[in-house]
Amino acid sequence: MKEEEVNRCQIQEWYPKFKSVSIKTRIHELPESFVQYLLDDSGPFLLPVSISNDDAFPNRIHNPEEEDDYQVSEGSGDESEQPSLPPSFPELELEIKESIESLGGSVFPKLNWSAPKDSAWISTTGSLRCSSFSEIAVLLRSSDSLVHDLCHAYDSCSDKTSSRPRSFFLALRKWYQSLKPEMEFRCFVRNQNLVGISQREVTTCYPALIEKKDSLKALIEDFFVDKLMSRFESENYTFDVCVTKDDRVKVVDFNPWGAFTLPLMFTWEELDQTHSEQGDGVNFRVVESQLSVRPGLKTAVPFDYLDTGAGSGWDQVIRNANEELQQQTRNAQAGA
Repeated sequence: MKEEEVNRCQIQEWYPKFKSVSIKTRIHELPESFVQYLLDDSGPFLLPVSISNDDAFPNRIHNPEEEDDYQVSEGSGDESEQPSLPPSFPELELEIKESIESLGGSVFPKLNWSAPKDSAWISTTGSLRCSSFSEIAVLLRSSDSLVHDLCHAYDSCSDKTSSRPRSFFLALRKWYQSLKPEMEFRCFVRNQNLVGISQREVTTCYPALIEKKDSLKALIEDFFVDKLMSRFESENYTFDVCVTKDDRVKVVDFNPWGAFTLPLMFTWEELDQTHSEQGDGVNFRVVESQLSVRPGLKTAVPFDYLDTGAGSGWDQVIRNANEELQQQTRNAQAGA
């Protein structure tokens, strides 16, 4: 993998070319001071002071008596241990506020490559839906997955010259309540040929999705040929799409082939083999039963929950699930 392949997948690079077939988005270049704020883990977790007095947790129940418990009286304590002053980014906050309003009042954020899906649990809505700068700041600051963008974007590149891009960008994407997780798919392109399509949310079985599998496959294949095939410069890459209620396909994201990109219902070895065999058409996979769900690929949880290495909690869950599936298969065959 080359740095240029990774760079093409940054949203500020591909969105201008594909905006007509994507989700409405506003993109802001982040000041370096905000980038350093996201990286700083040397002190307490401090949210930026909001010049609009927006609350990062607007739906929480305020208890003034409990808040009084955390007030520090002036002149008390050791002067050397005075609490740090929270940061403030007034210009960025005003720009973001304007963009949120122009996008209908609700957005979901992402940086150059990644969205803070692992911090959705901390939101009062349990999702990435944000309506203020403060809500965006708490998601970004709480995310482990964004460390990839900030520090490790080029780790898999054979021609790596830097650990980070020259600039970071915040993309605010219009929030559509009508878009359903079962209608999101990851598509795999090898040597500019579409070789695989996977259900994006692989932790749940959606029976209705199984019924629409053939029609969805045709929609996505046509979209790839008509809108992407000759326009995205990389030979090997993945792209994510969503399908709307009226059967329109929208490109949501691009990612490099392999490396940090999850293959979801596939393995990278399978996808390489699918390409080398050819002739079998596009392999489209969805979760077809509760036994096929992949809980270890849930991304809307803290990073610690995602450890699938040998001996981890998820490793044991997956092993148990595989053993149970094999046992049920043997029982079914014995009774046939």
